[in-house]
Amino acid sequence: MPPLPIVERLAAARERLPDLKKRLAACRLCPRECESRRLKYEFGDCGLGPELRVMSSHLHPGEEPPISGNRGSGTVFFSGCNLACLFCQNYDISHEQHGQVTTPGELAGRMLQLQELGAHNINLVTPTPQIARIVEALADAWENGLTIPIVYNCGGYESVETLRLLDGLIDVYMPDLKYGRDELGVVSGVEDYTTRATAALKEMWRQVGPLVLDGEGIARKGLLVRHLVLPNGKAGTGEVLRWLAAELAPEVFISLMSQYHPMYRADEVEGLNRRLTSEEYGEAVALMEQLGLENGWVQQNPGG
Repeated sequence: MPPLPIVERLAAARERLPDLKKRLAACRLCPRECESRRLKYEFGDCGLGPELRVMSSHLHPGEEPPISGNRGSGTVFFSGCNLACLFCQNYDISHEQHGQVTTPGELAGRMLQLQELGAHNINLVTPTPQIARIVEALADAWENGLTIPIVYNCGGYESVETLRLLDGLIDVYMPDLKYGRDELGVVSGVEDYTTRATAALKEMWRQVGPLVLDGEGIARKGLLVRHLVLPNGKAGTGEVLRWLAAELAPEVFISLMSQYHPMYRADEVEGLNRRLTSEEYGEAVALMEQLGLENGWVQQNPGG
């Protein structure tokens, strides 16, 4: 279904919250399905317990043009992550769970404040492990006047069952598609990344379809896929682009990113201990063009 009108999505959120909290209680929110009893303070593979933990919220000018626009994206960075990328640039937030315990009501207040500041959207960054509490906050915010689009900004390693509970609640899905083959995902701590992520992207596409922009070029609904090109073919970029062209149609919007540089524990992995070269990124851009993937963005400065 398309994103629902506010009154209907508020009702849908309240109706689905019990199911989301049930998935949280013996945690099955993501494909890890660790079944940790998080409501009883048994911490999940993501490092999180029952509380909502937020690192920061602010207007962010640095996302893709239809997300940040000219006023900024109302970005909320959540602590924790269901992946364990050895090259994570936000490892202090994702691996070390830095951030403040926040109630759903407080988060709703932050969202409304971001809307008052002129944000084009509410951009939920790494929401997956905390989505039950986030939907609780969204319901509060919608009830109190939140009207701007909701962006689900994730690593792509998603549970289709959880995503189905978000159908009609999310306006824009902005997942990564990190790897073109499952075996490449071991540097993110999982062995089934591609299988899970491609199934998740198909579900997102079913829900919202291709990106729809308003008269100012701002995303109102749809799917925007990010892919970070890694050195030495470590992302399987060719497989990623070919899958997108074949399965999600050439009109899918892609952000092909070149900014990889070794962070966190990347120096421990042979092939990831250097920056991307211009030649490597150029090959990815050329393949994107060859496949007819004309919607989206490329960058100019590999490793920058």
